[in-house]
Amino acid sequence: MFRARLMSSILIATGLAAGVTTGAGAADYSPPPQCYDAAFIASGRAPYGAVPCYVPPAPVEEFSSWYLRGDIGMSSQQVKSLSNPTASLPLLSSSYGFDAAPTFGIGIGYYFNDWLRFDVTGEYRGRSNFHGSEIYSNPGGNSTDEYSGSKSEWLFLANAYADLGTWQNVTPFVGAGIGFSRNTIHNFQDVCHGCGGNPANNGVSFADDASKWSFAWALYAGLAYKVSKNFTIELAYRYLDMGEGQTGSIVSYDGTQTLPGSTFDHLTSHDIKLGLRFNFDGLESFGRSSSYYSAPATYAPAPVYQPAPVYAPPPVYQPAPVYTQPPLHSKG
Repeated sequence: MFRARLMSSILIATGLAAGVTTGAGAADYSPPPQCYDAAFIASGRAPYGAVPCYVPPAPVEEFSSWYLRGDIGMSSQQVKSLSNPTASLPLLSSSYGFDAAPTFGIGIGYYFNDWLRFDVTGEYRGRSNFHGSEIYSNPGGNSTDEYSGSKSEWLFLANAYADLGTWQNVTPFVGAGIGFSRNTIHNFQDVCHGCGGNPANNGVSFADDASKWSFAWALYAGLAYKVSKNFTIELAYRYLDMGEGQTGSIVSYDGTQTLPGSTFDHLTSHDIKLGLRFNFDGLESFGRSSSYYSAPATYAPAPVYQPAPVYAPPPVYQPAPVYTQPPLHSKG
């Protein structure tokens, strides 16, 4: 009998504990807010503070398709050989070199997608001083030619680049370009020692400035850093092949001898460039009137959460009470 009463007490206590726990959980639970279709909210028929059932992700901000660019740099140039159609003596050795010179370029480009872009550039390459010497085998003894002058170019290229991904706003890239170079040789001078056995006999010659158009091509590799939505800084290396250059006719110092001009064969350059790319959507923002920015922003308070209404059943109709007269009592 005692055991049965004990088991009954335990079951009653367990049930009371479960009821308390369930009641606490029901008190803590709040249903999620009711959501509405975005079009229904936009129509203004939804209640105040209504939330849409689906919020599309914010669009990813991208560069505009077109950009302007400007570049400055320094060049280190070389020439393979210097030739003249009248040269007949065997060449024993030669040495040629150019001083470093600045470069200045502008261009316009187009982003085809996140990985590929194109641009067309025009560039002025400043004068680079030229120094050269050649030693020939001469029947009367060796003779030498010493050269001096300078060279400049106008360079026009169509380029394509592959952007290789972006990490911390830094984008490595490679590229290639083709076009034309207008190579100009300035103040060319040839001093010959031992020519004809007499250094003073027609030993100094000069050439007028002359220009020559030549096919050019380039290879690029570099890094670009995106400073902002509209500006990108670029540091690049370029290998450039500019074709050939040509001097004017070579005239001796006393005017008694004129030779055809000499040819600079296979002009190349290793360039370091620092560039800035500016996207056209920046021009659109600059073109807007100041009133566009001066209008104060309208403050919209955050929507207040409105819980879903709790269903309450309609009241049950209760008929009006019927008046009942109390019984009458006689005084007798």
